[in-house]
Amino acid sequence: MTSTKRGVINAGLVQDQNAKLEANLQADYDALGGVLSRRGVDIDKLTALAQTFAVAVPSWGAGTGGTRFARFPGRGEPRNVFEKMEDCAVINQLTRATPAVSLHFPWDKPTDVQELRGTAEELGLGFDAVNSNTFQDQVGQEHTYKYGSLTATSAGARAQAVAHNIECIELGKALGSQALTVWVGDGANFPGQSNLRGALERYLESMRQIYAALPDDWNIFIEHKLFEPAFYATTIADWGTSFACATTLGPKAKCLVDLGHHAPNTNIEMIVARLAQFGKLGGFHFNDSKYGDDDLDSGSINPFQLFLVFNELADAALREGPGFKPAYMLDQSHNVTDPIESLMSSAVEVQRAFVQSALVDRNELASLQEQNDVLQAAQCLKRAFRTDVGPILAMARVRSGGAADPVAAYRASGYRDRVASARPAKAGASSSGIV
Repeated sequence: MTSTKRGVINAGLVQDQNAKLEANLQADYDALGGVLSRRGVDIDKLTALAQTFAVAVPSWGAGTGGTRFARFPGRGEPRNVFEKMEDCAVINQLTRATPAVSLHFPWDKPTDVQELRGTAEELGLGFDAVNSNTFQDQVGQEHTYKYGSLTATSAGARAQAVAHNIECIELGKALGSQALTVWVGDGANFPGQSNLRGALERYLESMRQIYAALPDDWNIFIEHKLFEPAFYATTIADWGTSFACATTLGPKAKCLVDLGHHAPNTNIEMIVARLAQFGKLGGFHFNDSKYGDDDLDSGSINPFQLFLVFNELADAALREGPGFKPAYMLDQSHNVTDPIESLMSSAVEVQRAFVQSALVDRNELASLQEQNDVLQAAQCLKRAFRTDVGPILAMARVRSGGAADPVAAYRASGYRDRVASARPAKAGASSSGIV
């Protein structure tokens, strides 16, 4: 496999692929430019804005996911954190929108932290928030998390979970990360199994110890989830509980919104608006959902909802100013697709919603809202959403050194075939950490 300092796919191949599409892309870009010009929008400025967009990729997303029933290994899936970094480098090389990787410990714990950081720098990657894992037992672990971790009635299990999170902070510091994401599956499956108030009190007691270990320039993201594996009562089940805990802990504690962690038909964009309003919106895990926490590719089911989320983010950015910078990350499970292809496609879809939200005429929308012109206010949003900004996204990638068509370039490179021979699949084993 031909490798360069900033990528693992030959740059010449990417250029050749772009050359095949250059004429059509320019024609589409010019046509869209004409449409936008009539709206008073400069397409080149919008393209420059698209080039600033960044969303982190999860290291575990580079492996093949699974279900509660089975897991089928994928061709050439990474077997360790270094191979995950190579796959993540391919995603960023072709999309130019994923410059950071989010690691999960202990799945990604290296024997040499500085070696891992050096590899990331060589590949042109940085590190986003690090993630702790107290939702499954590890080999050699003294106390089980079967009945909870940060909320466990066992003082030993709680102390062990706290120590693990503090270890994650130390690893993150060495890698250059500045945030810790904490998700726990703690809760109850039967009424009476747990004292609901007592469980949250123990959670806060544990989180205060973790919070105290944060460096001054770090944040801790509290991730909530409606259900699974606690099917009766999940301790951190909704944005209200997350907000209350973040407020109790202090200014470095923020709320993380996973798009799949809500009841069907929940108005997620309103949750985003509320958390932004009260200064507690820490970031996002982008995916999509049909029935529950499906972890489907971003934008694959409800792209309009994704757009509406970014519409609220655009509004918040205008209100809050340059200091408003929530963290963006993909969080998906790829069971039947090539994970690299899915992550590239998802990064593009999230970037698409970001650019579409910039097309909303804020002054017109505010005026229509003030006049209570309901239909036209809705159409103002729909006009931006219906605009095909694909040529802008492709041009942004090309101008940043990426691929006009990331999936086509990836397939033409033969990358998956090459790593498949070097990384033979093994049934029942996965470096992704997903069961």
